[in-house]
Amino acid sequence: MVQATAGLQSQVFEIEQVDDTIIVTPTVDLRESDYQRIEDGAKTVLDLLNGTGFKNVVVDFQKTDYYGSTALGFFVKLLKRVRRQNGHMAFCNVSDHEKEILQVTKLDHSWPICSSRIEALRTVRE
Repeated sequence: MVQATAGLQSQVFEIEQVDDTIIVTPTVDLRESDYQRIEDGAKTVLDLLNGTGFKNVVVDFQKTDYYGSTALGFFVKLLKRVRRQNGHMAFCNVSDHEKEILQVTKLDHSWPICSSRIEALRTVRE
């Protein structure tokens, strides 16, 4: 049974907790002009992974269509942290534009890209 708890909110991310998984939903396109807000939100998410029992992360892009290099750097940092904790990470609801950015940067095979949140949650638990 999936137990969801009320989420946290940073300036650019909604954060939900489902069992041992954190679901991060960007609430705005993550453009370079939002560098400091992205960094602050990233710190909030990374702090949640420090000794709290959470080991998996799903990033749900249902509310966005774009991210820049600062956000990509955060995603890579997040993946490294998750792997150190023997967890898994997946993306879901990625727009065609966001998929293209991952392909151009050669990050499209770094983590699973799922079509729905349910599929992503299943993927990180396998």
